[in-house]
Amino acid sequence: MHNELTQKDIKLMQEELDHRRIHLRPQLLEAVKEARAFGDLSENFEYKAAKQEKNRNESRIRFLENMIRTAVVIPESSAAGAVGLYDRVTVYLEEDEETEVYQIVTTVRQDALHGRISKESPMGKALLGKKEGDRVYVQVNPDYGYYVVVKGIEKGEDDGSAPLNRF
Repeated sequence: MHNELTQKDIKLMQEELDHRRIHLRPQLLEAVKEARAFGDLSENFEYKAAKQEKNRNESRIRFLENMIRTAVVIPESSAAGAVGLYDRVTVYLEEDEETEVYQIVTTVRQDALHGRISKESPMGKALLGKKEGDRVYVQVNPDYGYYVVVKGIEKGEDDGSAPLNRF
């Protein structure tokens, strides 16, 4: 499986990867070494905690390396008047009679609590490429979907305000 990422996503991932390799890894290795010196490893909480933190860092490094290696670079721009990546879209949810604002982002930047939805989500897929005034069907699963109306599109660009997900 390939990850669709923008050039900015890859740059941010590379920066995090460099930080974890160059700065964090030596610190965590030193913490493990210091904790090991405390004595009996079977009852040494500091050692276990230091090892866990070191392993979490190594896992994140492998994850970032894999994401970068398998990335497919996608453009950040979209057609004028159409919903594209990083645009803020105001939609009217017919079923709930509510208006919501979403920003369409790449999967690694999604954060539903802050209105950033993935371009891979049902809503993101439905909205990409649509124009103001379009009535769109959002297919959630084979048994359920709902209609939304695109009320407004605010063109955006990746300003880096949406951080990468830190799993």
